Amino acid sequence: MPEPESPVSFPPAFLWGAATSAYQIEGAVREDGRTPSIWDTFSHTPGRTAGGETGDIAVDHYHRFREDVAMMAELGLSTYRFSVSWSRVQPTGRGPAVQVGLDFYRRLVDELLASGIKPAVTLYHWDLPQELEDAGGWPERDTAFRFAEYARLVGEALGDRVEQWITLNEPWCSAFLGYASGVHAPGRTEPAASLRAAHHLNLAHGLGASALRSVMPARNAVAVSLNSSVVRPLTQDPADLAAVRRIDDLANGVFHGPMLHGAYPQTLLSATEAVTDWSCVRDGDLNTIHQPLDALGLNYYTPALVSAARAEAKVPRADGHGASEHSPWPGADDVAFHQTPGDRTAMGWTIDPSGLHELIMRYTREAPGLPLYITENGAAYDDKPDPDGRVHDPERIAYLHGHLSAVRRAIADGADVRGYYLWSLMDNFEWAYGYGKRFGAVYVDYATLERTPKSSARWYGEAARSGTLPPVEGV
Repeated sequence: MPEPESPVSFPPAFLWGAATSAYQIEGAVREDGRTPSIWDTFSHTPGRTAGGETGDIAVDHYHRFREDVAMMAELGLSTYRFSVSWSRVQPTGRGPAVQVGLDFYRRLVDELLASGIKPAVTLYHWDLPQELEDAGGWPERDTAFRFAEYARLVGEALGDRVEQWITLNEPWCSAFLGYASGVHAPGRTEPAASLRAAHHLNLAHGLGASALRSVMPARNAVAVSLNSSVVRPLTQDPADLAAVRRIDDLANGVFHGPMLHGAYPQTLLSATEAVTDWSCVRDGDLNTIHQPLDALGLNYYTPALVSAARAEAKVPRADGHGASEHSPWPGADDVAFHQTPGDRTAMGWTIDPSGLHELIMRYTREAPGLPLYITENGAAYDDKPDPDGRVHDPERIAYLHGHLSAVRRAIADGADVRGYYLWSLMDNFEWAYGYGKRFGAVYVDYATLERTPKSSARWYGEAARSGTLPPVEGV
């Protein structure tokens, strides 16, 4: 008779959290002085989002945050990662803060702390004030300095109570989906501008980290969340291995190079020289970007499979980043993306926990001694209530068990992973996909906005309370 499998347990101090972002959940887009962000403009532009759906109401978290925090506490979460709406706090992207906007986040933080939940603040999750986009957006250098001013305002307001800070979430998406492929706001398709945007997002991170530290207690931790890719070759052919290098530079090195090592990869600069001369990088920029980090956030969903493009085999770009005639990979038109084998989520993304382990171990080597957090990981499925109103999602439970097991293996292999944030706390506005993709552990009826924890939320809550992964069977 085989021995029963030992339960997968985590260190006692490991943080169990969930994550959201402002535009995806808050609603109240015209209340208390908030002005449009690029996502307001983009989602109200015909043809940009599925069904023309917007975040105008989203899941109305702005008015229901106390109910939502109570739900987090009931589930047993120890931390909650949320983002601040820049245009709610600083409507034009310039000048003094609107105190009523900051007051919402003060109340949210106070509610979390009173419930024993540790807040983690993300300053930028893609919702640039529209006035700054009108002035040029992220391809314009001044935007980085405006971000630093905004970071200082939020740090002054919340730094006495919030210890975990993230400057940017997934700057790759902001730069390359926003300014190269155009599937995200602001919907521009300008390869050279996307690379300038990437540099200015890096600069914003460095300036923002310095601004935060200038106004906050030294105990507070400053991090960044990167959606670093696990890029694998279709074959071991040298041309396919070169394709991996090209995409790895554009997905990963363009951000972790200057942030962690103070330099852009030379292979990136060479591969993109036909697109840009990188004159946007000025003296002193790399030192500014290369701020010491207190932690690094990693967001992971699925690996990428690439090869050198074969002229005789023209296939759609299967990179998982939305359909567009314009590529989010400037200077890499000679690289082909392929569907990775295996089961898929409702997003069409392959389920592969080994990629998360690989990613963690890479950054353990890339940045030795730097604590890591998994700041996003999760899956969309076509969840529906049963006749009794319950929402059973065994696929998501299996997904979470697999990926959390990969995190635990990485810890056993020497990685310093200190927490995990499930994406997402609840169903919400999934950007260009509208409300059609449900990532939440909590089901939201969009007609009534009623929240119903799915079976995965109960499973995850049990893991959070016990520090041990419950079995998948029988849930």
